[in-house]
Amino acid sequence: MRRCKSLLITLALGQAAVALGQPFQLPTPNQAIFESGKEADYFTPTIGRAWPSGTFGCVRSGGWQMHEGIDIKCTQRDAKGEPIDPVSAAADGTIAYINATPDLSNYGNYIVMRHEVDKLTVYTLYAHLRQIERGLGVGQAKKTGEVIAIMGRTTNTKQGISRERAHLHFEICLLANPDFSAWFKKNLPGQRNYHGRWNGQNLIGIDPWKVFLGQHKAKARRQPSSLQEFIRNQPVLCRVLIRSPRFQWAKRHPGLVDPPTTPNGIVGYEVSLDSNGVPVRCAPRDATAFSVNEPIKLLNVDAEIYKLAPCRKLVFKKSQHWKITTKGVQHLKMLAY
Repeated sequence: MRRCKSLLITLALGQAAVALGQPFQLPTPNQAIFESGKEADYFTPTIGRAWPSGTFGCVRSGGWQMHEGIDIKCTQRDAKGEPIDPVSAAADGTIAYINATPDLSNYGNYIVMRHEVDKLTVYTLYAHLRQIERGLGVGQAKKTGEVIAIMGRTTNTKQGISRERAHLHFEICLLANPDFSAWFKKNLPGQRNYHGRWNGQNLIGIDPWKVFLGQHKAKARRQPSSLQEFIRNQPVLCRVLIRSPRFQWAKRHPGLVDPPTTPNGIVGYEVSLDSNGVPVRCAPRDATAFSVNEPIKLLNVDAEIYKLAPCRKLVFKKSQHWKITTKGVQHLKMLAY
């Protein structure tokens, strides 16, 4: 009887873990991220900088340039000093996109995978690849840990990536808008979009380092981890009102939307953005929250969060008043398109 009860508890815990989210796995053999004081062995810095410049966030150009992923150092090289670390799927999922023409992106050769994690559709991106696994194709399913490529240093930037700095650029993202190609054509005429919806501008990153460390700590405590809760609990840079009753972000990410608090019809949403522009929470609002001629309204800004991470330039302060930048308005319109 005790054995049966124990088995039932084990199964229940397993089901709870599945329900709360499939954890991500490190995409290369490098495990130094979990060793305190070994960060320099994991992150590849920019030229002349220390390892923090290889992490996520406002870590470059004096804090004014966004780095939307993490740069993972190689652990293995061939006789010529080129990286040969295998790159593997960070979670169960399918191949969403492959760019095998490095001249078309500063990501060089890159792969995007789609995953269903904790009732969220999320994407992982693997960039600067030396070689894509032979036979890999869009729509192909891959299990966590299955090899999809070899680490490299491909890119289309003028300075290139030196052999010494070869790394995997890795991102965990949410898709801003499935109709991004149409939005891009309408709002950025004359500019080329070689990658359709898989343009990096349409993939809004969350911090992989925080995700990995959070999962690692939860595992040590034998607790499940929730990606939804991780996202919802990110520090909020600003809150804005968006007049869009069919705000497609909210429709695609119901787990990030608060329940309606009004019986009246929804005409828009109050959106909480983190410092990278991810709508970490949305709350439905009725007509009383909106002015007729104000489709987007800034409600408040957390000055301390802005001070820590200003580089996305979504808001600015003018004469003691916070305002949304042109870039911020463009970002919000892209989310609502």
